Amino acid sequence: MPWQEQSVRSLREEFVVLAERPDANVRELGRRFGISPTTGYAWLTRQRAAGAAGLSDRSRRPNASPRQTPPAIEARVVALREQHPPWGGRKLQRRLVDLGEADAPAPSTITAILRRHGLIDPEAALLHRPVVRFEAAAPNDRWQLDFTGRFALAHGRCHPLPVLDDHSRFALGVAAGADEQGSTVQARLTDLFRRYGRPWSLRCDNGPPWGATRSEHQLTSVGVWLIRLGVEVWHGRPRHPQTQGKLERLNRTLTADGIDRRRYADLATVQAAFDDWRASDNHERPHEALGLATPITRYAPSPRPFPETLPEIVYPADDAVRQVDAADCISWRGRPWKLSVALAGQPVGLRPTLVDGVVEARFCHHFVRTLDPRGDQACAH
Repeated sequence: MPWQEQSVRSLREEFVVLAERPDANVRELGRRFGISPTTGYAWLTRQRAAGAAGLSDRSRRPNASPRQTPPAIEARVVALREQHPPWGGRKLQRRLVDLGEADAPAPSTITAILRRHGLIDPEAALLHRPVVRFEAAAPNDRWQLDFTGRFALAHGRCHPLPVLDDHSRFALGVAAGADEQGSTVQARLTDLFRRYGRPWSLRCDNGPPWGATRSEHQLTSVGVWLIRLGVEVWHGRPRHPQTQGKLERLNRTLTADGIDRRRYADLATVQAAFDDWRASDNHERPHEALGLATPITRYAPSPRPFPETLPEIVYPADDAVRQVDAADCISWRGRPWKLSVALAGQPVGLRPTLVDGVVEARFCHHFVRTLDPRGDQACAH
């Protein structure tokens, strides 16, 4: 029968008194009290050794806890978490191992430590779900870049520009800029190309300075410069930030670690903080998408060096070459055809397609548009 919590000890005392009688049948008495013979004889032994006090509940905690996390290691877990608030049990465990902690607790133990110290938000934990990841096959196959949310400084505003290698998650640079102009982006990318070489392609969104939202052919001066360097420019789908999911994830981490946690006076202060964050993210932070490796272990510089002088534009002999005029047009078959304002003054190649009479206009390796004389897409001067 069930016993109320407040009557447990009194029932134990009753059982012991009855069981101590000379004619008592301990096993039968135990059945009536709903306890096993082992428990009944244990109570008798404890009462004989310590009297009534022996019938009180005893702590189930063992005298020794060999599996309990040592306080020093628990303190390291808490300190590391406070240093990196977004990191969970797996990342913290991997970082402890990388730091030479031979007795680093299991990720589940670290998670329990974080809960005990109130360092896990239950609602935030529910938001984490396994995701399907896609990545470039090798370093420098594709870089991603985009301005993340600008924020106010004590004097002026900061426009952060992170650049990420798609394959390794290596943060090639995080620049604290004063604006989002094309010349600023080109200068930042030039520095990265000089240090790490040129990628094969670069993915960005559809807006300026790398995408011309209002232009049918999606070319800007930055895009033209990248194409001349032999870098393919890819734009994400409009209103689909998941096409740059890795960069979006980096931006969230950067915001949580480097932007939201402090107030900055000027761009120089921000840049110093970004540099520290980037070093930590590349060399210290274990990435789940990399099997908890760090990005630096998967990245290698590009074998394609940066040319200080832009290479000459050369088209195949079968292409008809036309010069884009100041009105963004070329002349073909006696008609003007509009291309892109960013191509003004540049040569383009007209290449036959499989459709008779239709050609495609290319700038270097980049497809610009199709010219179909049967359509009504010529320029109007």
